[in-house]
Amino acid sequence: MIEEIDYTKEYDNSSRVENSDKILDQLLIDAADFRETPNLIVDMDVEYGPEPRNKMDIYWPDNQAGNKRRAPLVMFIHGGYWQMMDRSAFSHMAKGLNANGFAVAIPSYTLCPDITIDGIITEMRRACLVLFQRYKKTFTVIGHSAGGHLAACMMATDWEGMHSGLPHDLVRSAMGISGIYDLIPLINTPTNEAVGMDKKQAKAASPLHWMPDAIQRFEAWVGADESNEFHRQSRELAARWNL
Repeated sequence: MIEEIDYTKEYDNSSRVENSDKILDQLLIDAADFRETPNLIVDMDVEYGPEPRNKMDIYWPDNQAGNKRRAPLVMFIHGGYWQMMDRSAFSHMAKGLNANGFAVAIPSYTLCPDITIDGIITEMRRACLVLFQRYKKTFTVIGHSAGGHLAACMMATDWEGMHSGLPHDLVRSAMGISGIYDLIPLINTPTNEAVGMDKKQAKAASPLHWMPDAIQRFEAWVGADESNEFHRQSRELAARWNL
């Protein structure tokens, strides 16, 4: 007999972590503290689209202050099940990368239910285009949870197909941390109350069901104590994209 999967439980990471509310509170404190770093080099509120949340902050390493175009570039996309959080909660994700000479762009995006997931994918593509247009370089995209989903979508985007002047490796590498690459199971969870997907929409927005023409390098990371579904998500994407 096949045991029925409790998708609500499987995708509720907060309930699996003791004191998760306090951890989230500390996240906001750490991000705010980082923004108060003396002599921090940052371009705030860089617009990439017409919507109020279509802005990103770009943090620069000290040794690139005189020539911003020289630093290798990373985009970090936040999570929150496409309906929570913004870039201000994740500013400190730039700290380690800055210390190693990388510039880090952290965008916000419009949240569900004010937009569809397909619309968020489009917004992140616009953010990638603006970065490429501003700095004329390919870059890495990293994302956590829903951000991991969006990072995979950026990796699998046909950039040359979008515009003949774009390089096929506009996103040269990417990483998903606790990413969600198959959205169909979320139809049966409270997450879908805000996201509002049917099965067709969920499949269309799932990079697990895409087969990119050219994968550069994508790493799927997942925590050892995360649910079976989060492990399945990363395992199946890795298997499919390594065909």
